[in-house]
Amino acid sequence: MNDGGLAARVGGSVGAFDRDQWNALAGADNPFVSHEFLTALEDSGSVGPGTGWQPTPLVISEEGGPLVAAMPAYLKGHSQGEYVFDHHWADAFERAGGSYYPKLQIAAPFTPATGPRLLLSDPAYAAPLLAAAEQLCLQNGFSSAHATFIEPGQQPLFEEAGWMLRADLQFHWHNHDFASFDDFLATLASRKRKELRKERAAAQAEVGIQRLRGADIRAEHWDAFWEFYQDTGARKWGTPYLTRAAFDLISERMGERVLLVLALQDGEPIAGALNFIGGEALYGRYWGCTREVRFLHFELCYYQAIDAAIELGLARVEAGAQGGHKLARGYRPVETVSAHWIADPGFRAAIADFLERERAGVAADRNYLATRTPFRKT
Repeated sequence: MNDGGLAARVGGSVGAFDRDQWNALAGADNPFVSHEFLTALEDSGSVGPGTGWQPTPLVISEEGGPLVAAMPAYLKGHSQGEYVFDHHWADAFERAGGSYYPKLQIAAPFTPATGPRLLLSDPAYAAPLLAAAEQLCLQNGFSSAHATFIEPGQQPLFEEAGWMLRADLQFHWHNHDFASFDDFLATLASRKRKELRKERAAAQAEVGIQRLRGADIRAEHWDAFWEFYQDTGARKWGTPYLTRAAFDLISERMGERVLLVLALQDGEPIAGALNFIGGEALYGRYWGCTREVRFLHFELCYYQAIDAAIELGLARVEAGAQGGHKLARGYRPVETVSAHWIADPGFRAAIADFLERERAGVAADRNYLATRTPFRKT
């Protein structure tokens, strides 16, 4: 693209671009598209050489002028750390003689949280930015481009550009102007209310809870959390996605936007949950433990998150991917959306047919789950 002095170009890293210009486009609401978060991943080696996540941000600007649009994008050599699963697409394309990898991934790495994927000073730049992503793929023989966990307001921009939308489900907690956790409990059916109280009491009887934010999170807290994260990462993914240095850089650069919840026994941390604070939401990201305590996962990841969201006046809690057990604890099913561009016309048609059938199944699941919430019938 080159229009009236404006040109699209590809950078080798988000860090290559001016922080203030990037953040002016990203806005303050979503922590995961901020210059601070994305460069922490780059500078810590969590993305980059050897990770299968090669930073490939696309931007639009005038020669020597400020950025007017940007896209956090990565050249991917696998499908790990995305939480929108396309492994069977890759297998099908490879069996047909194609090469699915590399592909272009428009995302906040390792982060299944909704947010903007097109960082725009004006919505008019959406079409040329997406066209630039398509051209990048076509010129380099990349099979496809994928944008995951797109915030609702941006989904039409992808659809208008001809990208195919894919739906999935997460579970989010919604704050209806609650003044306390008890206010939230009052919206539940009696039996469920008692169950949640028992779970909290049982967990809190075994541990002390400490909530730390910003400068109160010290190196020893991150050392403890690194142990918890490694344990969960080894069990879930084989190897953790983030390096130890990532947590130090995130803490240093994001400060008050980081909330760490620790569980202690005899003054020693035995479990922790890491959250990020956005303009409207609390995002639960990582959890781990070195000692099993009944209901502690629910206490640290779900109930403490609700407490924090109420105290901070946030509208919702996004507690990450999957986890139907969230439903029984007041987290409602919410549709999440990704968008996909496929270079090969025949493969694109096959994916479109698959997505149409998949959408019907996701809608049916959401309708069913909506009948299984723990809330009082009105």
